[in-house]
Amino acid sequence: MDYRSYEKRLEYILELIRKSRFRTVDDAAARFSCSGRTVKRMLNHLRDRGHHIRYDRLQKKYFLIEKE
Repeated sequence: MDYRSYEKRLEYILELIRKSRFRTVDDAAARFSCSGRTVKRMLNHLRDRGHHIRYDRLQKKYFLIEKE
C-alpha cells in the first residue's frame, strides 16, 4: 500500500467514526482487504495525530471525543 492510499484510508476511517458507522475492526479489515492488525495500526496512527478515538464496549462501536 502506498502512502497516498494509506492516507485516504485513514481519512475514510475517521469519517466513518465521526458518522458513527465504524463498528468493528474486522468489518473495516474486510472492507479494505487487509488484516485486523493493520486497521488497529491505522487507529493508533490517527490517535498519534491527536484524534481522541475510543471504543464503547456497551454500544460495540468506536467514537471520537471532540476536544475543545
